[in-house]
Amino acid sequence: MTGRIVIMGSGETAPTMVKVHRSLIEHAGGGVRAMLDTPFGFQANADDLTEKVQEYFGESVGTALEVARWRRRDEPVATRERTLALLHRASFVFAGPGSPTYALGQWLDTPVPTALGEVVSRGGTIVMGSAAAVTVGAWSVPVYEIYKVGEEPRWVAGLDLLGQLVGVEAAVIPHYDNREGGRHDTRYCYLGEQRLEAMESMLPSGVGVIGVDEHTAVVVDVVERTATVHGAGGMTLRVRGVSQMVPAGESIALADISAILRGEDTVHVVATLVAAEDGVDEPDVESASATSLRATAAELKSRFDACLADGDADGAMSASLELEDAIHAWSADTLQSDDVDVARRLLRSMIVDLAGSAVLGLRDPRAALAPIVEVALDARRRVREAKDYATSDAIRDGLAAAGVEVRDTSEGVTWDLAAD
Repeated sequence: MTGRIVIMGSGETAPTMVKVHRSLIEHAGGGVRAMLDTPFGFQANADDLTEKVQEYFGESVGTALEVARWRRRDEPVATRERTLALLHRASFVFAGPGSPTYALGQWLDTPVPTALGEVVSRGGTIVMGSAAAVTVGAWSVPVYEIYKVGEEPRWVAGLDLLGQLVGVEAAVIPHYDNREGGRHDTRYCYLGEQRLEAMESMLPSGVGVIGVDEHTAVVVDVVERTATVHGAGGMTLRVRGVSQMVPAGESIALADISAILRGEDTVHVVATLVAAEDGVDEPDVESASATSLRATAAELKSRFDACLADGDADGAMSASLELEDAIHAWSADTLQSDDVDVARRLLRSMIVDLAGSAVLGLRDPRAALAPIVEVALDARRRVREAKDYATSDAIRDGLAAAGVEVRDTSEGVTWDLAAD
C-alpha cells in the first residue's frame, strides 16, 4: 500500500468514476473513509450536497463516508478537533465540487493541509475532484471570480500538496477539455485559450500547468513516483502554450513531469510512457456520450424515435428504460447543471409517445390508409375525366370528413392526414 494523490478533472460523483473509486478505496486499505465538505460549505444547499456525496459512495461505490465537517475555519473548536481526529484516522479522504478560492480560504494556515499530507504519507489516498483539484497545486485558478464575476485573470496561492509530497511544482487545472460553452471557449476550467495564455505568463519560471480532462483521474503514486491516467480523457502538461498529453491508460514518471513543466527538452520523455499496471479498473465508458447525461439522453431519444418509426415497440421501450436508469445513476452527481432536468423532459416525451402508440399503433397511419385513399382518388380521377364533377366533389368531401385532405395542384393531386 502506497500513498496516493488523485486528481479528478470532473465527474467525481458520476457513474464514470465508480470503478475508479472502488479500486482506490480497496488500495487504501483499512481505516476511516471520509469526505471534507469545505469546497461547497458556503452554499445554501451544502447539507443536500453532503447527502448526495454520501448517497453516491454508499449506493454506487459501496462504501460509507464519514463527514469531516470543516465548512468554515471558525467552526466551533469541538467540531474542528473532531474533524482533525477523523482525518488522522483516515485512509481515504474525498473532497470535490464547490469554489476553489473558498476552500483555500478555509484551509490555508490551518491544520487541514498538514492532515491531508499525513494521510498520503502513511499510505492512504486523498481524492481531490473539480474545485478541490484546483487547490492541489502551488498556484490555483480563482474560477468563480474570473469566469462568473469578471475579475482580471490572476493566480492565487494553492496548497501545493504536489510540491510538498512529490516535488512537482505546478498549477492544476481540471475541466481541461470542457465544451459546455459551445461556440464560446470554456476549455481550461472555463478560462478559454486567451485568458490561459495571459495567466501562463504570470507563473514563475519553471512552473507549468497540469490539465486534467473531464471524467478523468490522474493517480499520483508517491512511492512509485509515477502518475497514471484513467478515465475518458487525458492529462496535459503545458508550458507557455506548448503541450504534451498523456492519454488514459498511460503512466509517466514524476521526474519527467517536472522536466516537462520546467520546459526542458522532453523528446525522450514521450518514449518512457508505459501502459498502466497499478490495478485501477477503467470506468464503464462505452463512448464519449457516456460522460454526459445530456448526451446520453439525446442518444437514447434518437434511438427511441428510430424504433418508433420502424414499428419496434420493444426497442423503443428499451431505450426509455435505459434513460430512466441513466437518470437514476446520475441523480447523485453533484455537478450542478440542468442535465437531469433535460433528461427528464426527454423521458416524459418518450412516455407520451409510447402512450400514443399504444392507442394508435406504431405503424404510420398514412401508410396504413394509403391503399384505400389511392383507390378513392383513382375513382375521383375517372369521374372528373367523365366531367362528373358532383361525384368528384362528393369523393373529396367524403375523404375530408374522414380526416384526409385532398389538394389539386398544378403538379397533380396530393393528399395528407388532417392535423387533428
